[in-house]
Amino acid sequence: MSEVKKNTLRTGTVAAGATLMLLLSSPAFAAGRDDGEQPGPGLSVVETLGLFVAAPIVLYLLIAGLVMVGSRGSKKHS
Repeated sequence: MSEVKKNTLRTGTVAAGATLMLLLSSPAFAAGRDDGEQPGPGLSVVETLGLFVAAPIVLYLLIAGLVMVGSRGSKKHS
């Protein structure tokens, strides 16, 4: 068997095993609350979307903009 086929078979086996382990595992100790735990109020839909959707997009655009501005100044015109 060629080296490429061995690597492909090994990768597929590891991926299948990891997927199986994730599907069969249950959340550890997530069923009940711990003593003294005081959860805060939940997030609204707007807060959740802002935190997990809008904020990463804004950060990505900000970083991309800073990189573009920084690379524009370093070009040498010949």
